[in-house]
Amino acid sequence: MADTILERFLRYVAIDTQSDGEAKVFPSTEKQLHLLRLLADELRAAGVPEVSMDEHGYVMARIAANVPAPLPPSVGFIAHVDTSPDMPGCGVRPKIVERYEGTDIVLNKEKNIVLSPAAFPELREYTGHTLITTDGTTLLGADDKAGIAEIMCAVEHIVSHPELKHGDICIGFTPDEEIGHGVDCFDVAKFGATYAYTVDGGGLGELEYENFNAASAQVRIQGKSIHPGYAKNKMVNALQVAAEFNALLPATDRPEHTEGYEGFFHLVHMAGEVEKAAMHYLIRDHDREKFEARKELVQQRAGILNAKYGAGTVSVEVKDQYYNMRAQVEPHFHIVELAIRAMQQAGVKPLVRPIRGGTDGSRLSYMNLPCPNIFAGGHNFHGKYEFVSLQAMEKAVTVILNIVSLFAAQATGRQAGR
Repeated sequence: MADTILERFLRYVAIDTQSDGEAKVFPSTEKQLHLLRLLADELRAAGVPEVSMDEHGYVMARIAANVPAPLPPSVGFIAHVDTSPDMPGCGVRPKIVERYEGTDIVLNKEKNIVLSPAAFPELREYTGHTLITTDGTTLLGADDKAGIAEIMCAVEHIVSHPELKHGDICIGFTPDEEIGHGVDCFDVAKFGATYAYTVDGGGLGELEYENFNAASAQVRIQGKSIHPGYAKNKMVNALQVAAEFNALLPATDRPEHTEGYEGFFHLVHMAGEVEKAAMHYLIRDHDREKFEARKELVQQRAGILNAKYGAGTVSVEVKDQYYNMRAQVEPHFHIVELAIRAMQQAGVKPLVRPIRGGTDGSRLSYMNLPCPNIFAGGHNFHGKYEFVSLQAMEKAVTVILNIVSLFAAQATGRQAGR
């Protein structure tokens, strides 16, 4: 399996699929379609009889059940093709570190870029593994091309091993997940799954059915530009007001100071001049009440500055992006328990924890498709320090196959496991 999954992964990361959050089309970039078409072709070549790619780029496939009635619930596996706009995704040149020894990995000697366990302690958990890293100039793309490779390897195994009993299996590949639009046009009914799993998690054993409630806040500031020599009691410097607005938000509630279930305000963009300025924030919290309070706090802080500098100085537009899937998954908690069992059968210790982000599954769960998230094996996504373990990827394939078998066993009474 190792050579196959590595070969697939390297083939997929060589294709630039970066999405664009400023685009007004879907998918946001044409280049994502290159990988989506390739995946559709590979599914057909593997012998999957039902494969489609629609006008939005969604690739969907179905492998029909090979067990008698009563059929188990149909189960889906989903991954996204796009990579984050936060870091270049073109010209990815992966480095392969065989039998990692737990020491520093020089990603780029010329630029003195080093992947070190001193900065990233989780590296030590992969001592003895084969690691795939970046060369320090781009991201790697394990988010989520590792998940794609794992699903594809599982599909190939299922098709070539008819003795593996299973219900209907649904496969989905989506664009634009990284910019929050991955399932904008996703047809759940066409997909056909009763339950699904995104294969879009991090390190070995991660299993998530909770995620942030998420919103974006666009803050616009209207200043008054006056000649600085005659500005006293007249000028309103939009840049200074922007700095003041940011200072009114809790300084400890930022990504760099939070973990676990702690939410945050994340300033991701700021631009302007004396006359006008704009700021873009991400607002996140797992708790819905705290999430609503954070959105209200942003509006309150704008009100304080408008009272100080004049009505209309600061305007805030808040848009909800997605919600915590926990409320939708918990009524179907057996799918989480089944994934835990699938990991245990694969010799993987399940690490059930909240996602400090979101997945396509977050929104799909609110579209009547409960969809927890399982590990793909990578770390440090969206940046030059990204890496993935080959052995973790292999385990993810086994977990997928175990999930398929366990769903079948629930309906037939057979014991399953690999």
